Amino acid sequence: MADAPSITIVLADDHAVVRTGLRYVLDAQPDFTVIAEAGTVDAAVAETRALRPTVLVLDLGMPHAGPSSSLDVLPELAAVVPQTKVVVLTMEDDPEFARRALSTGAMAYVLKESAHAELVSAIRHAADGESYLTPRLGAELAATAPAPVPDAPPDDLTGRELEILKLVALGHTNAEIGRLMHLSVRTIEARRAHVQQKLGRSSRPELVRYALERGLLDDVAPPA
Repeated sequence: MADAPSITIVLADDHAVVRTGLRYVLDAQPDFTVIAEAGTVDAAVAETRALRPTVLVLDLGMPHAGPSSSLDVLPELAAVVPQTKVVVLTMEDDPEFARRALSTGAMAYVLKESAHAELVSAIRHAADGESYLTPRLGAELAATAPAPVPDAPPDDLTGRELEILKLVALGHTNAEIGRLMHLSVRTIEARRAHVQQKLGRSSRPELVRYALERGLLDDVAPPA
């Protein structure tokens, strides 16, 4: 008997034809299973709370009855079903909207125009606890981020540790950071552990939120 698929997905979009197209892409992956679909934000939250999937693919432009902003559901989901990672799939290409989504609970942010090329990768990153941001938007976000205070690195970070933090926040893996900085993966792992210890933050989403809140993403390119 074959092993059960490792990544379960709730797919939420208010257009049935869009869901059908996305489901076709996702069902082609042998380790993906779409276990439910939803056409409103409220239905997506209900399905996620009931089924606790690995990943919720969520269009924040859907109808909803509760919060004043669709972004308000992200902290709720993070609190109630922390094991489910949220991949935002949207037509909203405003870098500030992406910044808010990532800082309030989303693990990945993908534009619908890039869904066929990027959604599978974004889901895999999210399922592994890694952030993902559409590269074009990441470049715009980095360019428009508030400049940090021209001081010493925050929270007693060294210059190298600050560089590692920025790259982690933009979704690079330890191996990618090692190649970019010409350091071994083991060295990157050790320095990343020091960063997490200094900041009191143990997960990638927490590091992403820290970097976004302090405007640290002004001079680092997003992952290719």
